[in-house]
Amino acid sequence: MRIAYVCADPGVPVFGQKGCSIHVQEIIRALQQQGAEVELFASRWGGEPSADLAAVKLHHLPQIPKGDRALREQIALSANAELRLQLERAGAFDLIYERYSLWSFGAIEHARSIGVPALLEVNAPLIEEQAKHRGLIDRSAAEQIAERVFQAATHLIAVSAEVKTYLEGYVRSDRSIHVIPNGVNLDRFPAKLEPAFPTDAFTIGFVGTLKPWHGLPVLIEAFDRLHQRHPKTQLLIVGDGPERENLEMDVAQRGLAAVVHFTGAIAPDRIPGWLASMQVAVAPYPAQSDFYFSPLKVYEYMAAGLPTVASRIGQLADLIEDQVTGLLCTAGDPIDLATALEQVLRSPDHNRSMGQAARQKVMQHSWNAIAQKLLQLAFSPAIAGGQR
Repeated sequence: MRIAYVCADPGVPVFGQKGCSIHVQEIIRALQQQGAEVELFASRWGGEPSADLAAVKLHHLPQIPKGDRALREQIALSANAELRLQLERAGAFDLIYERYSLWSFGAIEHARSIGVPALLEVNAPLIEEQAKHRGLIDRSAAEQIAERVFQAATHLIAVSAEVKTYLEGYVRSDRSIHVIPNGVNLDRFPAKLEPAFPTDAFTIGFVGTLKPWHGLPVLIEAFDRLHQRHPKTQLLIVGDGPERENLEMDVAQRGLAAVVHFTGAIAPDRIPGWLASMQVAVAPYPAQSDFYFSPLKVYEYMAAGLPTVASRIGQLADLIEDQVTGLLCTAGDPIDLATALEQVLRSPDHNRSMGQAARQKVMQHSWNAIAQKLLQLAFSPAIAGGQR
């Protein structure tokens, strides 16, 4: 079985360390483990493939230069012709799988023209996200392309119920929209791991890119409150990003520099060791009405056997069973977060049982299980027959 995986988004370095990068790699890896021969079409690489992905044939799509945003949009739009040409030259594929990007329609329409299944994975309402955080010049064209590819895909893969709701605004029927949350590579998280940062202190941790919507200021304030009551505590912030300088200034002003540790960027294969250094992990998302994420970090926290303290928001409220696999708290509320962290600290036996229950639950969310679902969607006659 030959599968073309397409990622034309210049914001996704497919072999990088960002969450989106890990997502691409894990889907490809899981499809390979299902016996597929995967070829990757991408515009940004971000590094070299790992050894187990070295056999993936790479097709280089046109790079989108930095600079004038309107020009970038036009170049990205014009790249569809090259994408389609490369797919035609590569020969016959049994399935085309694409990670939705703002300006890409060539792969999905190529699949439709040759009569092979096309799965389109949608991770976010990209038009709104682009307009809010980075700037969008030709919104009308982006809307037209979204409607075009959402209608042309055989199946739409939404990573959360909130993304499904977004897609329902574009398609005539929701029968082709399937909610498949993100997953985890269980092989990376054996039951016993050596901690990368051994210590006797009670360690609270966060893993991820340091961006405004991840709620790190709330976590730091909550930790400050906790640390005043329990001095033998520390906070690990694993990752890097544009908010790091502001966060370090906040930590220094609070006099916490000795007990809040910023690791900087960490390679994915080293993340398990850092998780093994924690007693509890946190997903402190702030309150927001459009929370559509399916956070990879939380699946990894759970796979590492950690209880998670998370904001009661979006998919997290379903994934985390309060008091069983972790604790849920009010989004954006540092006092509630500090209270939850203190509960974990004071109850080591309950902490361990929540971590064990979390690991058991996340075993249902392996990338291999997700790949099986994707292939079943693509090739099951019963499912295919129900499409519009």
